[in-house]
Amino acid sequence: MTDAVRTDTQPPQASDQFVQSLARGLAVIRAFDAERPVMTLSEVAGQTGLTRATARRFLHTLVELGYVRTDGKTFALTAKVLQLGYAYLSGLSLPQLAQPHLEELSLKLGESTSAAVLDGADIAYIARVTTRRIMTVGITVGTRFPAYATSMGRVLLANLPAPALKEYLATAEIRPLTPRALGTAPELLAVLATVRAQGWCLLDQELEPGLMSVAAPVFDGAKVVAAVNVSLQAQAVAAREDPDAYLASVAQEISATAKLISVDLTARG
Repeated sequence: MTDAVRTDTQPPQASDQFVQSLARGLAVIRAFDAERPVMTLSEVAGQTGLTRATARRFLHTLVELGYVRTDGKTFALTAKVLQLGYAYLSGLSLPQLAQPHLEELSLKLGESTSAAVLDGADIAYIARVTTRRIMTVGITVGTRFPAYATSMGRVLLANLPAPALKEYLATAEIRPLTPRALGTAPELLAVLATVRAQGWCLLDQELEPGLMSVAAPVFDGAKVVAAVNVSLQAQAVAAREDPDAYLASVAQEISATAKLISVDLTARG
């Protein structure tokens, strides 16, 4: 483990286009991680492959700049290092921010994941990770569905300001798309109240028979700007030993993913 870190942080050979001191300073910052949040001078030197004297100079320079704090014996990063990533985040769009989180969740659960925004009476997909096709209609970035009939749409509708939701209900054509689906505005309002209270939405075969999905909101500060979901096969869920417990775990996972995207999105701003 130590050798791997040391190899990763060892800077390339210097050249007329390469600033070795900058590379060493960044190596010192990267040496700190979840396993080593606090280190002594000797430990930093060992992790970076630098001499103690060199490591000391870089650490104290970082202390002076506010990126590292010290109690005289040990060193740790400060929150100021987050600023180093803000410029990168600020250049990313919402789909670009969401995609790696959706990919990680899809890999973890073995299911398709998506992100969408509200566009008029519909949702529009802005990111998608597909593991298998479980709908008769193929879903890609740009695909649209009626908001009331989708888990992501209901999450977005549940977080609309009251006047905007009232306007939506006045113009949307709400009708059942499957035998299990709701088909009236009062039914939708009751469901939205539940979604709003619990912070996520479960859709059970209301968009298409055999399809279930669980969605959660993505925030930019205090405002919900998008939703993410996991698509599930109803038959596969029913075959599990405890379907309700499984769905609860999926809700927890998609909510956690939504929060990670929200953190990146807020930081970007």
